[in-house]
Amino acid sequence: MTTQDHQGAVEAADGQTLAAAAGGLTYPVAAGYRVKVRRGPGTDYPVVRTLAEGARIQIRCQQHGEKISGPCGTSDLWDNIAPGEYISDTYVRTGSGGMVAPRCTS
Repeated sequence: MTTQDHQGAVEAADGQTLAAAAGGLTYPVAAGYRVKVRRGPGTDYPVVRTLAEGARIQIRCQQHGEKISGPCGTSDLWDNIAPGEYISDTYVRTGSGGMVAPRCTS
């Protein structure tokens, strides 16, 4: 994945795309939170970066990992937003209590 593709997965708080995304559905991060992006599906993985308040994300795939409680409930579901970048689904307003993207294969 190119740097442009990676950046296209996150939208700025004001709604402007950081880079042209491939036209996928985006979801808002829970209002008032700066969400840590981790290398894998759990808090024991290192933090890669932090999403700004008001960010929107594209979910590439989802997988089960560490169970987390957040503003959108309690779940062990983690959203992959770029290669090697995961956030807990409990910080994303997907409108669903289950999976909204395919299961991650690796």
